[in-house]
Order: sequence, then C-alpha cells, then structure tokens
Amino acid sequence: MESTPSWNVDRPFLTGRFHQETKSASGLCESKGFSMETFSPGLDKAIACYHASLQEMIVIDDLLSCLVGIEGRYISIKRVKGNVDSISFQIDASMDLALQESAKRIFPLCESYLLIYQFVESMSQFKAGLVNHAFAAALRALLLDYQAMVAQLEHQFRLGRLSIQGLWFYCQPMMGSMQALSIVIKKASAKSIVGSAVLNLLQSQAKAMAGDHVVRSLLEKMIQSASSAYLVILERWLYEGVIDDPHGEFFIAEDKSLQKESLSQDYDAKYWRQRYSLKDEIPSFLASAAETILTTGKYLNVMRECGHTIQVPMSENTKLMSSGSSHHYLECIKAAYEFSSSELLNLIKEKYDLMGKLRSIKHYLLLDQGDFLVHFMDIARDELVKRPDEISVEKLQSLLELALRTTAAAADPFHEDLTCCVERTTLLKRLSTLKDLKFIGTVPEKDDVDEPVNITGMDTYSLSYKVQWPLSLVISRKALTKYQLIFHFLFHCKHVNRQLCEAWQIHQGIRALNMKGTAVSVSSLLCRSMLKFINSLLHYLTFEVLEPNWHVMHNRLQGAKSIDEVIQYHDFFLDKCLRECLLLSPVLLKKMERLKSICLQYAAVTQWLIASSIDIPKTDAQSNTSHETKKSKNVKRRNPSQKLKLASEDKTLVEPILKFEKEFTNELRSLRPILSSSAQAEPYLTHLAQLILGVGRDQ
Repeated sequence: MESTPSWNVDRPFLTGRFHQETKSASGLCESKGFSMETFSPGLDKAIACYHASLQEMIVIDDLLSCLVGIEGRYISIKRVKGNVDSISFQIDASMDLALQESAKRIFPLCESYLLIYQFVESMSQFKAGLVNHAFAAALRALLLDYQAMVAQLEHQFRLGRLSIQGLWFYCQPMMGSMQALSIVIKKASAKSIVGSAVLNLLQSQAKAMAGDHVVRSLLEKMIQSASSAYLVILERWLYEGVIDDPHGEFFIAEDKSLQKESLSQDYDAKYWRQRYSLKDEIPSFLASAAETILTTGKYLNVMRECGHTIQVPMSENTKLMSSGSSHHYLECIKAAYEFSSSELLNLIKEKYDLMGKLRSIKHYLLLDQGDFLVHFMDIARDELVKRPDEISVEKLQSLLELALRTTAAAADPFHEDLTCCVERTTLLKRLSTLKDLKFIGTVPEKDDVDEPVNITGMDTYSLSYKVQWPLSLVISRKALTKYQLIFHFLFHCKHVNRQLCEAWQIHQGIRALNMKGTAVSVSSLLCRSMLKFINSLLHYLTFEVLEPNWHVMHNRLQGAKSIDEVIQYHDFFLDKCLRECLLLSPVLLKKMERLKSICLQYAAVTQWLIASSIDIPKTDAQSNTSHETKKSKNVKRRNPSQKLKLASEDKTLVEPILKFEKEFTNELRSLRPILSSSAQAEPYLTHLAQLILGVGRDQ
C-alpha cells in the first residue's frame, strides 16, 4: 500500500517532487515554460559565442530558473547521493569570468531553496510528526513569499529593467535567512529528528544568529509555528492529565504496562515513578519546568483514575504560547501545577481520609493501642505456637476479628481492613531478602542468615492492611512491608515480655517461702534482669523512636503542599523508624534476637523447674496471684523431710539457671562495646545504651 497517491509519482510537477529527481538538461529546458528565442536558436552553441551583454541576459534567465530549483541552459544542478544528498550548481566554464563570479554569489540562495523545498515535501508525510508538519507549513508559507519575489524579478527582467547586479541586490536580503534555515534542515535531515529535537535545533540556531536581528526574528517565528502543535499536546497534559501524542514526540513517556493495582500488590512497584517519566530530549524552553509539568499531569491523571471530575479554570490567559522572550507559558504551567496539587491533596485528605488511615495503621501495626493485641495473644495462643505451615490463617483471622470487636479497636472505622498473615521465614531472613534497604554496616546475605530449627507462629506472625487506590500511592506495598517489619519486631518483643511475666508471676507466688540462696532466688534475680532488658527495649522502641517520629511526620503532613511531599515525608518516617528500631543494623539486631532467644528459653525452662520443685502442677502456670499465694502457704507448712528434699534437689536446679545467667550476662557485655561505638555515628543509640546497659548491675 502506497503512502501517497500514484499521481504524486506520475505528475511530479504538481507537488514539487521534480526537485528531488535528476533530469536531463534538455528535459528541464522543455519543462521550464520559458523560451529564450531572442537569445539563441538552440542549445548547440556555446555561451562564449555570444556578446557579453547577451551572455548577461542568458545568465539572468538561467538564474531566475535556478532560484526556483530548475536547471538553466548553461547552469546545471549536480546531486551527490549519500546520507544527506548534497546539491551544487555548476556554470559553463566558457562564460565571461565577471558574469561567472556574479552568478556564483547567488548559487547559495538557489541551493538553500532546493534544500528547503525538498524538506517541506518530505516532512509533510504522516510519519514525520506534528512538529515537523507545523515547521514544514511555516517553511511553505515562507517559500510562497520567496517565489513571489522571484516572479516579480522575472517580471522586471521581461521589461528589461533587471541587470545581474540588480538581481544580486534584490536577492541579498533573503540570503542570510535562507542559509540559516538550510543549516537547520541539513542537521535535521542528517539525524532524522522529530518533536523536541527539532525545537531544540531551531532554538540553538536562533541563539547562534543573535547578531543578525532579521534572521533571529525569522527563526523565532519558525519556533513559534513549530511549537504550536507541541503546545497543544502540552495543554492536554497540563489541563486534563492525558497524553495525546500519536507520533511519540512529547517529552513525557507513558508506560501502559504499569497498572495502579501493582502499588498494593508488588513490593517493587514502580507505578508512581515510571508510569509517566521524562525522556532524554526535552525542549530547551521547557527544560526548567519539565519536572513541574510531569508532576502536574500525574496529579490530574490520579484524579481521573479516581473518577473525580476535573474542572481546571480555563480562560484566554491559560492558552500556552511561546513567543520570543515571553514567559507566559511558564506562568500557565505554575498555575496548573498549583491547582492540580491542591485538588489532589484535598481529595486524598478529605474524601479518602489519609490521616485517619495512617492513624489506624499506627494503632495496629505500631501497637499504639495494645489492648486488642493482648486479647488476641490470649485467645490465639494455641494456634500461634504451631509451625507456620500448620497454622490456619482463616482461624487466626476470625480470632483477630473477635479481638477487634471486643476491645476499644471496635471504634476505629478502618478496623475491618486489618488482616492476618503468617510469613514462612523469621525477621532476619526476611530482611536479608529486601535488597533495597540501606543497611548500616555489612549487608546480610540471604544464605548467611541461620534460620532457627523450630520456628512457630510467634516468630513469623504479622498483620497486613487493605489499602485502596489512591491511598496506595502513599501506603504502597513497600511502605506496608516496612510497617510489617516493625510490627514483627514489636510483636516478638511483646511475646518475650509475656513469657517472662508468666515466669515472674511464679516467682512472686512463692515469695512467702524463705528461699534465699537457693535456685529460686537466683532465678528470681535473673528473671528481673531479663524483664528489665525487654521492658527497656520496648520502652525505647515505642517512646524513644515510634512516638516522636510519628509526631514529626504528622506535623509535616499537615503542612504538605503536594502528594509528592506526603509520600516523601511518609517514606522518611518509615526509613527513620526502621533504622532507629535497629532493623537496618544486622549486627545489633542479631544481638537483640540472641538475647530474646535466651529469655524465651529461660522462661520455658524456669516455669517447669520451679513448678516441679514446689509441686505446682504445670497447668497452674497462668493462674492468678492470689491462687499462687494459697499454694505458697501450703508449701510453708510442709514437714522437715519435704524441705530437706527441696534442698537436695536445689543443686540440680541451680545449674541450668546459672547457665542461662552466664549466657545472658555475656551477651549483654558483648553488646556494650557495639552500642558504644555505634552511638558515635548514630546518636539515637545513646538512649538505647543508657536504658539497656544498666541491666544486671544490681545483681
């Protein structure tokens, strides 16, 4: 299928295609439409045979033909094929030397005309793009003026009023403009550029011709004409958030493969950053505002995706124009950005209640309101102690919903968006898989992290949150994953704390016994040290890290001017919390996990040891304090033989407790230099060091 009608080839003189074809001199002479019967009976005679005055008339006639791209009888057109066809005019060497020199001064204008005409014909095709179409249309209008000038010169020539010097005089004003345009066209044709590149080329040429006011003015008019089509595309993007770019000329690229749903599903979702992005080639007059233009359209596009009616205030002043040194278009861009930014921010804050959603996530994933968690851990205990692959997520979800409905969380309008999930790996292993996190010190490798042999739901349980568009722009899958990492750490600390509290309750239940110097007293001191450690860690995480950083983010979000600022402040909050919660410091985190592991092992063993030593059944481990007190009174009334048995068994019981005490103390001591050295680079660790390093001093 041909891109142009057949008559465009069969009848080239209708379109100017003949300028692009090589024809014989005789053929061109016949098609020239102008006879010189006065000068010569034919072409057989050399021009040197004529008198100088007659030669001048013949040369003028040939030059008038060459000015519109047609060979003369004694002036021929030579084409050199290559990447870019070069054109030159050659004159009969036998002609009078003075006439030759005069004619050669006009040849550059003839060459420029041919280049421009050929460019206009080729750039008028559909595939050339809107900018080239507009540029070609402006050039075509210029060529009409040029052809009118040649027609007037020919009229003067027929009246006998035109000499070779007169022809040069009249052609000279057009020479600079046509040559400047031909330079642009040569560069454009050599690189086959379109869109922004054409505008930049015209801009650079206009700057290069700053000393010639006439040429510069002409080039600026060409820029204005060529950019008109470009600015229409820009207007739709700025005022509607739509890219209407059939030829791919706009400096903003759209990747339609990226869908908004990926934000809530894919950790590495690149929707907001790469759905719309800047290309390398940007018009120089828009370069300073390129990011603003990109952002403005993105904001409008989000509102369109939400089904929100966009009513951009339109007036004559909002029409984009680029003329000379006028910066009116920059004012329009700024106004459009401010409108779209405020509209989207109000939409997300008011209609979709961003702050309410973030507060709700804080209640649950950052354990701001822990009453639901206490209730949940009580009723879901039997399920959470199973292996991850044996746990019923559906059962956990129903238990979570029960805990939410029966606690203060029921007042939260977003509590139904909370869901359960059970990971297959522990916190350390999961952190090692997220390579985009900026770890402090050595980055943990996935294969280097030792996974505990018997992990349970307590080690892998986590919460998730349902987030819909457009809030998923701020609370993306990546942001939710960071929340989950913090929750995972807090949840496990809470679990350790509960286990130690149960052990401490048993110790409190037997306080009535005078057991100083026995295994029970040693265990009591160790239990108190461990509780002090875990409570200090929880205090640091909640009151030293999460709460202050949350308030800073909250205040910043109140003053945010755009959704990009909201995203930036929220991401900064999460990254800062991850870092200060030790999750980005593998060395410190491993130490904390090791200390928690010792605490859990001790809590599990000590409950059995102490319960067996005073004949308290295992099932009574979670009984209330008053019940324990009654048991202790019974123990106090034991006979001497029973007390003797207790003393004989004490040596066996104290050994494992002393072993735990040694391990715990050694880990704390090894933590001291790490915290001290790290605190110099990370000042927030000073508070943690002050809280934790005091553990065990009063033993």
